[in-house]
Amino acid sequence: MTMQDFPHILVVDDDSRLRSLLRKYLMESDFRVTVADGAEAARQQMRGLKFDLIVMDLMMPGEDGISLTQSIRENNAVPILMLTAMSEPNDRITGLEIGADDYLTKPFEPRELVLRIQGILRRAQSPVSSAAAVAVEIQLGDFRFDLEREMLFDSEGPQRLTTMESSLLKALATNPGQIMSRENLASICGIDGVGRAIDVQVTRLRRKIEPDSRTPTYLQTIHGRGYVLRPD
Repeated sequence: MTMQDFPHILVVDDDSRLRSLLRKYLMESDFRVTVADGAEAARQQMRGLKFDLIVMDLMMPGEDGISLTQSIRENNAVPILMLTAMSEPNDRITGLEIGADDYLTKPFEPRELVLRIQGILRRAQSPVSSAAAVAVEIQLGDFRFDLEREMLFDSEGPQRLTTMESSLLKALATNPGQIMSRENLASICGIDGVGRAIDVQVTRLRRKIEPDSRTPTYLQTIHGRGYVLRPD
């Protein structure tokens, strides 16, 4: 395996010491690493390079991580792992709401960061079907979800889902009509934060698949028990 085969990570953080430490540790863990000291530098790197995942600090001078994540999500589904301080619970939830795939609170062990990255990348990799495999799909009104490739389609073609959204939809679509608890979904999808984090991802997913996300037809809440997907 050559260096070009290793996943390419963009680390965005204004702390030069942390950037240096993360770059060193991630490279030792078989990742290619590019660093940026802020939002503008990150955009410049993304214009010229393709990344498999972004590790982004939430609190940065000037444009913060939430604003940058929101901007990236307008046209890019690259997985984003957000680094947050323990004192910023509301900002962590906001990060998930606008498209971050996961978050890790500071201080953290470098090994935990690597494990989180590996988990996100596993979810981001679409399984390769054999020629004999039969694609399994479910219909959700104008949308269809391919469970084999974990992709959502409408009449115009594939629709953008984050890795967390596709993982959640696959977990629900694999068990249509079955009520799944937040804890069970969090375990299957590798989502940290359990209840609230699952709720955030469900809300985001509803905006993409429901005719009216305020009165969901397909992804329904079962009070006190969890969620259920009822496809056509």
